[in-house]
Amino acid sequence: MSKKIIMLEGLNCANCAAKIEDKVKNIDGVSNVNLNFIEKKLTLETEDREKINQIKDIINKIEPDVDVYEKNDDISEEDRKNYLKNIIKFASGITFFALAIILKNNFYISIIFYITAYFIFGFRVLKTSFKNILRGNIFDENFLMMIATVGAFAIKEFPEAVGVMLFYEIGEFFQDIAVDNSRKSIKSLLNIRPDYANIKKDNKYIKIKPEEIKKGDIIYVKPGERIPVDGIIISGKSFTDNSALTGESLPVSVKEGDLVLSGSINQKGLIEVRAEKVFSESTVAKILDLVENATSKKAKTEKFITKFAKFYTPVVVFLAIALFIIPVVFFSGNISEWLYRALIFLVISCPCALVVSVPLGYFAGIGKLSKNGVMVKGGNYIEVLKDLDTIIFDKTGTLTYGVFEVNKINAFNGFKEEEILEYAAYSEFNSNHPIAESIRKKYGKVIDSTKIKEFSEFSGYGTEAIIDNNRILAGNEKLLSRNSVKFEKNESFSTVVYISVNNIFAGTIEISDIIKNNTAETIKELKKSGIKNTVMLTGDNEKTAHFVAEKTGIDKYYSQLLPDEKLKKFEQERGNRKTAFIGDGINDAPVLTYADVGIAMGGLGSDAAIEAADVIIMDDDISKIEKTIKISKRTSAIIWQNIIFVLSVKIIFLILGALGIANMWEAVFADVGLALIAVFNTLRIFRD
Repeated sequence: MSKKIIMLEGLNCANCAAKIEDKVKNIDGVSNVNLNFIEKKLTLETEDREKINQIKDIINKIEPDVDVYEKNDDISEEDRKNYLKNIIKFASGITFFALAIILKNNFYISIIFYITAYFIFGFRVLKTSFKNILRGNIFDENFLMMIATVGAFAIKEFPEAVGVMLFYEIGEFFQDIAVDNSRKSIKSLLNIRPDYANIKKDNKYIKIKPEEIKKGDIIYVKPGERIPVDGIIISGKSFTDNSALTGESLPVSVKEGDLVLSGSINQKGLIEVRAEKVFSESTVAKILDLVENATSKKAKTEKFITKFAKFYTPVVVFLAIALFIIPVVFFSGNISEWLYRALIFLVISCPCALVVSVPLGYFAGIGKLSKNGVMVKGGNYIEVLKDLDTIIFDKTGTLTYGVFEVNKINAFNGFKEEEILEYAAYSEFNSNHPIAESIRKKYGKVIDSTKIKEFSEFSGYGTEAIIDNNRILAGNEKLLSRNSVKFEKNESFSTVVYISVNNIFAGTIEISDIIKNNTAETIKELKKSGIKNTVMLTGDNEKTAHFVAEKTGIDKYYSQLLPDEKLKKFEQERGNRKTAFIGDGINDAPVLTYADVGIAMGGLGSDAAIEAADVIIMDDDISKIEKTIKISKRTSAIIWQNIIFVLSVKIIFLILGALGIANMWEAVFADVGLALIAVFNTLRIFRD
């Protein structure tokens, strides 16, 4: 199955968008269908090109005036949005409307002006409604507007008929502007995409597309340019602006040997970068994909509103019919009066305020988090984040910096400290674990890999190697116990690596890891925000785990865990509670995947983090966890404000309309006015 993206430019009806998505989902051979109303983008998977034509036919039947094209098709900006045309339409329509009111004493002239103004304002609505009726798609807001206004003409309420259509179109126009502006605020996040790369070829600097860069190419990045792919600086030094990636405004100092990430901006001197990844695998490509597809995973609230709207419109149409027929037929009610009330009922009932504002709310929440350097893979995770009860942390790289340093070597049984360090460095030569890196760094000498005859690494235990015909074990207590090596237990608070040579205990290496400065404050704030349980899982010894838990304020901890034991302990602690797991995204992938919401710390540039986690904190700032939960709660609160406000006002106006207290102008407010208020309220999510 290949992924297809179809754009629906001019799609302004959220209810129609739900109908399109529902019908496309029922096509055989089409899967993973998602219509993002905010971005006006339909994504799906299919291998059959004919299915695309079938989908376009469905869209054209439901929304005839929408421009439908695949993402790579060429369509001009003029075709997409022509504000000038709308301004001319409103100006001419208002002129005829005003003349009709001024000349109201001349019935025939005024009626001509009313009808002219009505068709200027309502042509789009009438055209769409008639086409939909012919295709069997009756119940939408275009149908409601047509019936209500034609009915108003029938009972000689000419100003109200034209006024309803005028204010409906004005409301739609401003609603489109508001939604477009919110979309632009999200799209601005996508400006991190580099436009070109400079490489040296035949002693000349040439510009190429980032997609053309190969691993190992030497790229020259000038001041002010974006770094096109992830790479290592091989010459020069500078400062990079990583704010678009991490939300951190302060520039980062970089020099020869440092890793730089695509999407960041080189601020100072010229640097030469060796490409470590192709563009499609680089950080910027991953972020672009996350932002563009984040709204594809819909929250339960959003799904409910979509289903609600699907059944709501037909129900209110039949209620409006009943409101007219029952009083007239059974109680000899006045036909004009009850028809007017039924028409008001129809105008009020339009569900667009809900169907637009709810997905827009999740869209805004995802955008707000993105600007703070937090990537969320869908609105469904925003709902989970607001309801979290328990947070379970990995220790290394999450609560601590994960930067290890050797601070003490203890020798036993006649071995020297230099021998122990050398054996450990050789034994850990092929390991990528941070502890192994710290040992090699402390050793500081060139390692002759030809001396290493065999090497094995045991996850959660350590390493075994044959070096100069000596069997070296380097790991934790479990490794030596499993190999029946008698050893003296080290009671240090540090992480301890035990070394044995030919099953003789040689000594220990103590390695320290520093607790992050803001960890304790973050745990405190999380508890204030409603997190009842905090738990730490670690492979470190009991003393180290106790020390970190005590210093950070963690409620409970489990130590000396193997990777599979972490998952078991997580399941044990999770129970029926809403639980997040926060880890480094590399060796915690199973737990990140299993959690209600998996949060990867320091996930910038980490393939495992982006794949396994639901939420990615792009830098290593643990305090952003509390901010992420806060923004999620604010987003959800505003969405529910809209739902309660819109439904309450509509119910009140529906009752007033049925009782004959509300007029057509108030009905327009209960439709278009509510939609605008809900949209503008939603945009508060972007504010701090």
